[in-house]
Amino acid sequence: MSNTDPQYVEFGYRDPAAVRQLFSYFAEEEWSLLLDSGKTIHQAAKFDLILARPKATLSFSDNQSNVTGVNIEVTHKPFEDLRSFYNAGLKDYQELPLELSHLPFHGGVAGYSSYDLGRYVELLPELAEKDIHLPEMAYGLYEWAFISDHAQKKSYLLRFSLSDKPSQQSYWQDIVSEFEDYYQRAGAPKYPSFELTSQWQSNMDEQGYKDRFKKVHDYIHAGDCYQTNLAQRFSAEYKGHPWNAYLQLTEHNQAPFSAYMNLGEQQILSLSPERFIQIEKRDGKSHVITQPIKGTRPRSKDPVEDKALSDELLNSEKDRAENLMIVDLLRNDIGRTAKYGSVNVSKLFELQSFISVHHLVSTIEADLAKDKDGFDLLENCFPGGSITGAPKIRAMEIIEELEPHRRSIYCGSVLYYDFRGFLDSSITIRTLVTENFSPSSAEGSLSAKGSIYAWGGGGLVADSEAESEYQETYHKLSRILPVLAPDD
Repeated sequence: MSNTDPQYVEFGYRDPAAVRQLFSYFAEEEWSLLLDSGKTIHQAAKFDLILARPKATLSFSDNQSNVTGVNIEVTHKPFEDLRSFYNAGLKDYQELPLELSHLPFHGGVAGYSSYDLGRYVELLPELAEKDIHLPEMAYGLYEWAFISDHAQKKSYLLRFSLSDKPSQQSYWQDIVSEFEDYYQRAGAPKYPSFELTSQWQSNMDEQGYKDRFKKVHDYIHAGDCYQTNLAQRFSAEYKGHPWNAYLQLTEHNQAPFSAYMNLGEQQILSLSPERFIQIEKRDGKSHVITQPIKGTRPRSKDPVEDKALSDELLNSEKDRAENLMIVDLLRNDIGRTAKYGSVNVSKLFELQSFISVHHLVSTIEADLAKDKDGFDLLENCFPGGSITGAPKIRAMEIIEELEPHRRSIYCGSVLYYDFRGFLDSSITIRTLVTENFSPSSAEGSLSAKGSIYAWGGGGLVADSEAESEYQETYHKLSRILPVLAPDD
């Protein structure tokens, strides 16, 4: 460990597995958040972040904003209140030294927005049952972060505001001492093992899925839409600690936008391979990148068969057409806040391979207009077009009609937006949520019982086939549902 500046301490490098071990010390704390690069060589897997003990919190649920820790005038409009919340923290921000400018997060807000936050962007019918009580969004204003840099093999503990107050100096030294202690310990905190106490159950059987598939096709042929994403939800009962479920899942999934967040009564376990929106600074401009995924094939352990599957995906006219529809949709969404003429498709139909599936990924880029910020961009693009369909609003109406339950965290976004204006976010596919987690003391350990939910879906177009689309929902969850399946 070396202390080179009052704003940061450099620790010995920690790889993703060791960062998870460090996070174990915070996993039971409400508002703790791990942004996890997932042990993968994916181009986005550069950093792991631990965020905990926010200075202030903002949650939004059922048309109400709830703020703690700072005084802001709430409007109960989620994106406006999130901007005010961010600005309240910005007043105390101190820039980090130039040598740390490459690190992704320099203080700011981090958390998630659920798919259902889109109800406050577009007017949608209310037909699907709301039986998961996760807030539509929840963000913390974080004063410090632990960041592990995998490219430079360095790890840092950072603070984002300087204060001469003895209480603030003492607080920072306590955090430093806490991490020094964790670095010296062997092992990690032990929580009760996670196990399902029931089998996974879908909210639609195969025939139910195919009946809904036919309704989507009817809408497509009637001209209502070109594409609609249809998903089924799986649920089960569990006992034990959700953090152990996340650790089990990461042994089988290497996703660059993985995340774990503890909301107290709910926990988010995300193994997402998909970026939603990123904002970087390039030549003084806010540069926007989005990378939608459309097109999937399962992986095979046989290299020859695996190559055949990836080639099939690359050459699939159906998947290319589906991908292109979403590229056009996102070009339009981003164009609403972009500098005129700056929207550009820099990569079209790029093959990206993950541990269980091949995906077809495109990249759209633009410069943010000078009078717009990241909150405008998020509002104009939310929820991500790759998981709704086209045209977007009509597709969302069809989703609301056909899916029995609201999507909650599924197809929302886990994100951070830092005080320099840097933003990165995921689409929360391959994502689970646990609910009714209520830790209780039992011989010095934690125990819990509750419900766990996972989703699998895909985009349906005119030449989609019901059987293959139904099976694709299982391909996407092939390293999730079986991993957590109960013992026979």
